[in-house]
Amino acid sequence: MARRTTPPPAGRSTERILDVDVDEEMRGSFLEYAYSVIYSRALPDARDGLKPVQRRILFQMAEMGLRPERPHVKSARVVGDVMGKLHPHSDAAIYDALVRMAQPFSLRVPLVDGHGNFGSPDDGPAASRYTESRMAPAAVVMTDGLDEDVVDFVPNYDNSLTQPGVLPAALPNLLVNGASGIAVGMATNMPPHNLVEVVAAARHLIAHPEATLADLMRYVPGPDLPTGGRIVGLEGVREAYATGRGSFRTRASARIEDLTPRRKGIVFTDLPYTVGPEKVIDKVKDAVQAKKLQGVANILDLTDREHGTHLVVEVKTGFTPEAVLEQLYRLTPLEDSFGINNVCLVDGQPRTLGLKELLQVYVGHRLDVVRRRSAFRLARRRERLHLVEGLLVAILDIDEVIQVIRSSDDAGAARSRLVEVFDLSDVQADHILELRLRRLTRFSRIELEAERDQLQAEIAELAELLGSERLLRRAVSDELAQVARAHGDARRTVLLEAAAAPAASVPLQVLDEPCWLLLSGTGLLARTAGVDLPGAEDGEGCRAPHDVLRSAVRTTARASVGAVTSAGRVLRLGVVDTPVLPPTAGRPSLSGGAPLREFLSLAPGEDVVALCSLAPEPGGAGLALGTAQGVVKRVAPEPAGAREAWEVIALKDGDRVVGAVELATGAEELVFVTSDAQLLRFPAEAVRPQGRAAGGVAGVRLAPGARVVSFGAVAPQDAAGAVVVTIAGASAVLAGTGPGTAKVAPLAEYPAKGRATGGVRCHRFLRGEDELVLAWVGPGPARGCAAGGQPVDLPPATGRRDGSGTPLGQPVVAVDGARASA
Repeated sequence: MARRTTPPPAGRSTERILDVDVDEEMRGSFLEYAYSVIYSRALPDARDGLKPVQRRILFQMAEMGLRPERPHVKSARVVGDVMGKLHPHSDAAIYDALVRMAQPFSLRVPLVDGHGNFGSPDDGPAASRYTESRMAPAAVVMTDGLDEDVVDFVPNYDNSLTQPGVLPAALPNLLVNGASGIAVGMATNMPPHNLVEVVAAARHLIAHPEATLADLMRYVPGPDLPTGGRIVGLEGVREAYATGRGSFRTRASARIEDLTPRRKGIVFTDLPYTVGPEKVIDKVKDAVQAKKLQGVANILDLTDREHGTHLVVEVKTGFTPEAVLEQLYRLTPLEDSFGINNVCLVDGQPRTLGLKELLQVYVGHRLDVVRRRSAFRLARRRERLHLVEGLLVAILDIDEVIQVIRSSDDAGAARSRLVEVFDLSDVQADHILELRLRRLTRFSRIELEAERDQLQAEIAELAELLGSERLLRRAVSDELAQVARAHGDARRTVLLEAAAAPAASVPLQVLDEPCWLLLSGTGLLARTAGVDLPGAEDGEGCRAPHDVLRSAVRTTARASVGAVTSAGRVLRLGVVDTPVLPPTAGRPSLSGGAPLREFLSLAPGEDVVALCSLAPEPGGAGLALGTAQGVVKRVAPEPAGAREAWEVIALKDGDRVVGAVELATGAEELVFVTSDAQLLRFPAEAVRPQGRAAGGVAGVRLAPGARVVSFGAVAPQDAAGAVVVTIAGASAVLAGTGPGTAKVAPLAEYPAKGRATGGVRCHRFLRGEDELVLAWVGPGPARGCAAGGQPVDLPPATGRRDGSGTPLGQPVVAVDGARASA
């Protein structure tokens, strides 16, 4: 038991002490507090979807005239008026509610138009004294009609003012913007939806009150979150629409891009609802530090006002982006769960409603609003018609009216005599007595008659509307359609019936699978997705619709290969860094490759002439190189070790490597082509293998001023079908500007000679030509490409080894032929 002391009645000095039960007192006080929180603070009304503080903010802004066409005012002023007149609680709570109604990432259709810093998903807003606000266009729709007796008004906290118990809400706010709140013993959490879809479902329910949930879900398939993203799995959504409780998973939308030629990244363009970039960054960093998340090199937030959300996760080289993305979804808020709990107030009682019940409550509210508005307008028009009819009576016999008024002793007598003489009502007589003389014109009579006719038509229309449930429903449906047209937009959230195939089967790191590393004629680098060269089975090797191959090496995805440069160096190149060409049944396009210089550090004027393997196969004959000054060298095969770069030939001053090729058996023939159109072929066995520091031996004897333009090798099995391509031009013409002339001839037409000899003539120059600008020897048929990678057709092969060339349509920068799949 406890004692409660009460003050004595007036005029008495003794106190009254009442014994009360503590349990009863606590129970009663707690229930009063719980009811207050449930009904007056935490739960939204199912009709307008607003909590009391939100309703009071919008009503007070409407009373202040803060419409969309008016200037913004300080948010502190709005908060002060709401707190002083309607909401006797903390100003912080009022401002928090105002801010949320202005945030486009919180509400699907914002109700407040904010100016200033209203926060982000990660940061709070500026203080109310620094921000400005006014009603958004949707808020006008929510409050429209309050002066037409469409809803009941209730006293404010001190009975000095009145406020609406609910707003007219021509917009289905509860479903469109959702709600969240924690009361005592219950909570609500409702996701936003698309306005156009909700209105379509409401209109269908108006036309078909017996519609099933399945019928309504054809219009509202799922939530539409302000931040977009994806909803994965709709079973929980269906359960929530049926029972009012359920859950669904939201995922950030992501795409995999090439950030640089050597690194891929995962770009997120929107995030789950209520999740901000900073929260994601913190969780990613924590997971990486705890070694739970692998394959992430960096995470950058490039979000701005112009482009929106742009979160970039850089993937480490050698990791599969799809598997890293699956880890991100599993370990970070990039995938989040949303629990639906549709608790709201219906007739003052908290209830859990499904989709159909929510629409039924809202539609019922709108029917009641339109009915009350129509009744109000009907009464006002009847009142006005009554006055207009009285004015018409007075204007028709204005002289007698004036005489009656002038002969009356006072206004009361004039009113009585007007009522008696002209059979008017007291209201009509008072209105005539207040009539201004300027109204006594012919045009006033015409205007009054037109107004009378219009009022009669409107009265008939309103009376018909109030007398027909069908017309009333049609009017509500038409108004909803207008709201959807004015304020609706396209869906932002993608709905997925089930998650895509899990990436658990995708290895986190790139598997060390066999592949081919390809170098194109225009300097693009890429690797294949399989072990075979695309197109090799039809005898055309990797001849692509775009570009031709300069070099190809069979390797594995996580291995390294060598890049032989014109400076006589070999640079290590990681295969896993290179872009992957998509699998194709025919010729692949090498345009998906990346420039070679993005992967290697080359000196000025240094170029890559070929690719080579760093793991010599058993029985291999090493690497053969040819220089511009006619030197040839065979480098004995040896393991590369851990070196990143090393020399393979000691070049003389002014010399450079023009070609390199790996010898499979040593039985190949080496071929030199010089700028003065001489071709020399001799067996590779004629060149003794040397160490890396050696400078090579004489390969071809050059005439004064000549140089080597091509060096290659032909395997014995390819000799019968090998061709020689030569392209002649003028030395005075800038390289790459003159198309020149091309000739294709079988290699068999050129006899073999000894090493260090001058060879035989392979091209007869036409007038104006004085050198070969390009040559190539290999298995036919041959095809060229231009500087942009476009294919260039070469003339058909002829039997004339020293004939002249055929003019080309455009300059050729590289030539390729058939390649057998190894």
